[in-house]
Amino acid sequence: MSLYQTLADDLARLIQTGVLRPGERLPSVRQSCQTHGVAPITVTQAYHLLESRGLVEARPRSGYFVRARLGQRLPEPGITRPVGHSTALEVSDFIFEILESVKHPEVVPLGSSFPAPDLFPLARLGRFLAGAARRMDPLSTVTDLPPGNEELRRQLSLRYLAHGATVAPEEIVITSGAMEALNLCLQAVTRPGDLIAIESPTFYAGLQAAERLGLQVIEIPSHPREGVSLPALEDALRHHPVKACLFMLNFANPTGARVALERRRQLVALLERYQIPLIEDDVYAELYFGPEPPPCTKAVDPNGRVMHVSSFAKCLAPGYRVGWVAAGRYASAIQRQKLSLSIATTIPVQIALADYLKHGAYDNHLRHLRRTLAAQEAGMVALVEAHFPEGTRLARPEGGYFMWLELPPAVDALALHRAALAQGISIAPGPIFSAKREFSNCVRLNFGHPPNERQRRALTFLGSFLQHLTQPG
Repeated sequence: MSLYQTLADDLARLIQTGVLRPGERLPSVRQSCQTHGVAPITVTQAYHLLESRGLVEARPRSGYFVRARLGQRLPEPGITRPVGHSTALEVSDFIFEILESVKHPEVVPLGSSFPAPDLFPLARLGRFLAGAARRMDPLSTVTDLPPGNEELRRQLSLRYLAHGATVAPEEIVITSGAMEALNLCLQAVTRPGDLIAIESPTFYAGLQAAERLGLQVIEIPSHPREGVSLPALEDALRHHPVKACLFMLNFANPTGARVALERRRQLVALLERYQIPLIEDDVYAELYFGPEPPPCTKAVDPNGRVMHVSSFAKCLAPGYRVGWVAAGRYASAIQRQKLSLSIATTIPVQIALADYLKHGAYDNHLRHLRRTLAAQEAGMVALVEAHFPEGTRLARPEGGYFMWLELPPAVDALALHRAALAQGISIAPGPIFSAKREFSNCVRLNFGHPPNERQRRALTFLGSFLQHLTQPG
């Protein structure tokens, strides 16, 4: 037996006995060479052999990882179909009915939109907040009115610079969470009755914002790996009076899609040709699993038509309700909207977050958070692949904390939601992610909560229920 086969067999035994667990990274080629005293080509051949057996998977620029379920790989969902015409919205009552379930601690929160709060340094943030309250300059009640605290905007500008984008602090408007930022952006560039383009499926909060503002939407199909379809978008722009686009380009909710840099350039160029603004909801950008961050759209936005929205809610400070928009040419209009809507975002919280960004080891926290979420994703994939029926299609994200499942065609996601809720399990059924309530056999699952026995039982129940639904006769 050759050296690489021996090495592969040794690693396979570690995987099968649970020493190397689903989602864990294998030692680098260099580390394995040093450990086993072999050449790099031997390690590479061993890893390729393990990959061919379905035991490990290669992730671009990240290395080799133990597969979530050995020997099986669920196919991804395909691209969604374009709707082709505008839609009046009536979604809020339906969404509120679904979301009520996730407020109760006894319910397993697979349908939640939030990660587990204990993933965040809340105690340390509390100390920064207490310090900010003690030393707050009374003049800041005036000086930190919109666009917001100067130091916080400077710190955000530095983070944009690290991602290759030049965003002046004057362009950034601090908001009361990302949802307020999205609403302000829409109000700055639309009027009631206008038409906006959204992805399909899309995050329901964008649908709620559009409904509240009296807007109509046209749904643009989106692929779980590549994101929004540019040909379908161009066709919509040619035939409809679209006033703005509202998209997620990094780890989209619900699909997890990430748009590559070149396609992002093409999107910005297409919208520039039609002189249409892009509102980018980018709250998951810091939650990437690979070694490199995703592309930053503001870095390829030469004319300021991108309104880049984000917040600290998903990556640092849930409950603090601080977001922002890097608004480009629309900064003044959004600042005026902010003043007229809510005057200002809570000032001590802005000061505390600015201090944390300077002194709180934010990047160390993010590295730990990313590793945790990547491991939790692999664990949930293992359970889904073990228990869900044949015909299930799974989109594995490269970041964030959502997983999009396309179930066999016979499954009614709303019926599954009701059956699950009766067992104390929440899921997010596909129809809440579409203006026309499409995706009737799809669900979104949240892997942002640490795995435990309740979660394992919940996924086992869902799999058993689906197996029963899809059995012939």
